Amino acid sequence: MGNFSSIHAAKGRIFKLRRKPIQLGSLDSHGATMSHEGITTVRVDNRCDFSSYSDLCICVVTWNMNGQVTYEDLAELVGNNRKFDLLVIGLQEVPRKNISRLLRAALLDSHILLGKSIMQSIHLYVFGLKDSDLFTKEVKIDKSPVGGFGGLIRRKKGAVAIRLNYKGITMVFISCHLSAHAQNVEKRNSEFRNVSESLFSQKLNPYATPAQITVWLGDLNYRIQGIGNYPARDLIHNDLHRLLTNNDQLLQEAERGQIFEGYSEGTLTFKPTYKYNIGSSNYDTSYKVRMPSWTDRILFKTQDTEEIHATLHSYEAMDDIHSSDHKPVKAHICLKLSKPS
Repeated sequence: MGNFSSIHAAKGRIFKLRRKPIQLGSLDSHGATMSHEGITTVRVDNRCDFSSYSDLCICVVTWNMNGQVTYEDLAELVGNNRKFDLLVIGLQEVPRKNISRLLRAALLDSHILLGKSIMQSIHLYVFGLKDSDLFTKEVKIDKSPVGGFGGLIRRKKGAVAIRLNYKGITMVFISCHLSAHAQNVEKRNSEFRNVSESLFSQKLNPYATPAQITVWLGDLNYRIQGIGNYPARDLIHNDLHRLLTNNDQLLQEAERGQIFEGYSEGTLTFKPTYKYNIGSSNYDTSYKVRMPSWTDRILFKTQDTEEIHATLHSYEAMDDIHSSDHKPVKAHICLKLSKPS
C-alpha cells in the first residue's frame, strides 16, 4: 500500500515503516550523495592520507557529558591519531571542572589551544598542531543563549561559536544545545534560526567576509518519531537502525526547509546516541524508557563549492565511552582549496 515496506524484527514480529522515496543528488569526485531539501547526506570516503592531498584536515567531536567527566574519557575522546591539523571539541552539560586543562593534558602537547568559547555548561575548544598559532589569525568568539539560566544542574541551552582564519581559510565552528523532548520540534527549529541569525551577525558587521566553511556540532535534541519505542529498539538490536532515518526529526524538518538549508551530514550508520544507562551501552531502562534517538550531530556547509571542496572521511559514535547517557560523535572533514585558473 503506497510507500510502506515490511521489516522483519526480533522474535518473528513484523513492523510497518513508512518509507519516503530516496532522492539522489549530484555526483562528486567521491561518488553519489543522497539529497534532502535542506541537508545533503554525504557518504563517507574512507580514503584519507591527511594533508598530502588536502589543504586542511579537521577532527570534530561533540559530546553531552551529563555533568560527569574523567580524564580517561577525555583521553579516549581525543584519541591517539593526531595527524589532523585542527581538533574541534564541542561539549554540553559540562561539569564544573577545568576541562581546558584536562584536554591539554590528554593531548600530550601534540596540539595547542587556539581558541575557546564557554557559556556555562556549553563549551567549544579549537586545538591546532604545534606552531599552528603562526598560521592562525582573526580568532573571535560569540555566544547565543536561548531559554533560561540553566538552573542548578547547569543544563544551559543555546550556542557558543569560534570564528578564525587558519592558513587563509575562514571557518566558523558552533557548539550548541537545543531544547529537549520529542514534542518541542518547532521550538528547536526556532532556536536554530535565532542562533544562526545572532552569531557573528551580519547586521552588526555587514562588511564581514562570510565564512568559507561553517560546522555545527552539538546535542541538537531532535528525536525519532512515528514508530513505537520497542519496535525501534528491535530494529537497532538487529542492526537495522538505518531504517529509522526516515523517522528522524532533524532530517524531516530539513526536508520541510525549516533548518540547515545547504548543509551536509554523513550517513547515519551508527546507532542512536541517546539515551543510554550510565556506565553501559544499554538503552534507557528507567521508568521513562526514553526513545533512542540521534540527538548528537555534526553538520557542515561550504560557502562556495567552486572555491573550497569538503570531503567527509569518518562519521561515527564513540561507543566505548560510558560515563554519560549520550555517546560522543566524531567526524573527520578535509578541505581542499581550488587552484586559481
